[in-house]
Amino acid sequence: MNNASRRHFIKQSAAGLLGALYTTQGLPLPAFAQHELQSLCQELVRTWGQRLLSLQITDKNDPNYGTLIYPPENIIHGRMGDCIYPFLHLATTTQDHRYADAAVLLYRWMERTVSQEDGSWLNEPEKGAWKGTTVFSAIALAEALKHHGALLDTSLKQEMTARLKKSGDFIYNNFTIDYGNINYPVTATYCLSLLGELLDEKRFSEKGRLLARKALSFITPKDKLLSGEGGPYYSKSPKGCLSVDLGYNVEESLPSLVLYAKLTNDDVVLQAVQELLSAHLAFMLPDGGWDNSWGTRNYKWTYWGSRTSDGCQPAYALMADSVPEFYKAAVLNTQLLQSCTHDGLLHGGLHYSSHNAPVSLHHTFCHIKALATILDHGIPTPPRTFAKVTLPREQAYGSKYFADIQTGLIAVGKFRGTVTAYDRDYKDFKGGHASGGALSMLWHEKAGIILAASMNEYQLYEAGNMQPDTDPLSVCLTPRIELKEEGKTFMNIQDFAARMAIDDKEGEVVVQTSASLVDKDQQSPASGEITCTTSWRFSKDRITLRFKHNGGEQLGVRIMIPFISPATEEFRIIKPEMAEISKTDAQVRLKADKPLNVLPMTGKRVFNYVPGLEAIPFYSTAGDLEVVITVS
Repeated sequence: MNNASRRHFIKQSAAGLLGALYTTQGLPLPAFAQHELQSLCQELVRTWGQRLLSLQITDKNDPNYGTLIYPPENIIHGRMGDCIYPFLHLATTTQDHRYADAAVLLYRWMERTVSQEDGSWLNEPEKGAWKGTTVFSAIALAEALKHHGALLDTSLKQEMTARLKKSGDFIYNNFTIDYGNINYPVTATYCLSLLGELLDEKRFSEKGRLLARKALSFITPKDKLLSGEGGPYYSKSPKGCLSVDLGYNVEESLPSLVLYAKLTNDDVVLQAVQELLSAHLAFMLPDGGWDNSWGTRNYKWTYWGSRTSDGCQPAYALMADSVPEFYKAAVLNTQLLQSCTHDGLLHGGLHYSSHNAPVSLHHTFCHIKALATILDHGIPTPPRTFAKVTLPREQAYGSKYFADIQTGLIAVGKFRGTVTAYDRDYKDFKGGHASGGALSMLWHEKAGIILAASMNEYQLYEAGNMQPDTDPLSVCLTPRIELKEEGKTFMNIQDFAARMAIDDKEGEVVVQTSASLVDKDQQSPASGEITCTTSWRFSKDRITLRFKHNGGEQLGVRIMIPFISPATEEFRIIKPEMAEISKTDAQVRLKADKPLNVLPMTGKRVFNYVPGLEAIPFYSTAGDLEVVITVS
């Protein structure tokens, strides 16, 4: 179908398709479109889609003809073909033929650049790149054909269908429950089942069901979280932990299980995934942020989720008819995506804009798929009790402990906190997430994030899916005790052998930890072992932090307290022991019992790409320090 005929076809058919899309729940179009989540998703999909469309290379003489490149980033993403689906969705819903034309150009680029003879597509357009992401591209292309194939001429549709068959064969022949991390075989449950339906291939559907049932064995025994994000797959750490990553679970694996279960009417998996969604929802903060300050793959953590996955909406929104809290979670997280959207693109963190940090297209083209998915599948009617629903962390419950990940959640007054002694690395990657009894998240109802963990040492473990940090003064954001010696950094938050105890009584929660300063290989400094203790006291009106170590000031041990604050906020040093930060709806005061210093900064703030936050890097060289944080 040429451009002119495609324009004519869209004009003739789009109105009817729109009616089919937005009356899924038996509601008339106007009433259904008034629902908050529906409107949010439609607005974001159009905003992101317009910006992505503007970035397509349309010069036929350009070797990158057909793909999308953001000039400041100047990176060719091998998975850009996933945009075919949201582009065709937008062609239908906006009646704008340019989106259909863009989808065709993108498909041609995809086949010319990353398509392989074995049926796979490469994650990066280079020889030897990872092929497992074929499962995501296959789902995108299959959803495009299932929901919007009528926009394509017969020959192109047949070509795409045949190409999907090749990708299905690749996934069928190569994916087992042990293929890659757990997100790959779990995503294959939906992919193979969808392809089985679309292509009438029963063997695909049968293997999808087999993988889904096997995936249920990866539910952790005590906390009912999904494990398998890293290895070893089947054995526990010295503290009994399994490999769990919140971001990949809520934005990739659980959405795939929901889509699989709903497509196949698999009630066993549907019941299990509902329990999984409830367990993971314990980590959503009251503003819709996902607290992955502890996960195995938190090197991709951003406050709204994970950087190269699709989003939590297909899990929580599509299960909203079962649990009202799920609908609220989907709304809040989508609002967060909206607040992190600038110049038509989803930024990789709350403070990317204030820090002028470079943007990656990966975040936008992945998450536009998730929102297009729930719009096409039909968002269930929001429950009447929605306004009265509270998320788990909106409740001041004291403390909850998750033994499978050695992590505690604290909720006292308007403060919410996370402490972790999680001792599981991601495969061979060391120096990643916080441990050692770290206070990895401190959040307040009026002030938002006050303290937060970052990677212990920022490293490009997945260089193609992470952004380089060029700031020579970049620092870890996690509150900690540290020593730099002979080119290595020793921290209490790296000690996997640390002990942590949580005492919850009389309206207060106290977390006591004892650890040693170690490097990412769990080795002590050459100058000798340095032990330290920390105490985090949560009260209704304040948080009291205590740090103590036996290193002595002469060794250069420092107590670090980076205070989360974007460059748009004002802060002032009232006296050497006291500072105050002015937030939109609150004043946050930091009061210490000894003078505090501020590390040098290249700008108004330090910044860490994980999780995309700016901070004021306070520190002390004292051997012990008490800091009281209040919000007014």
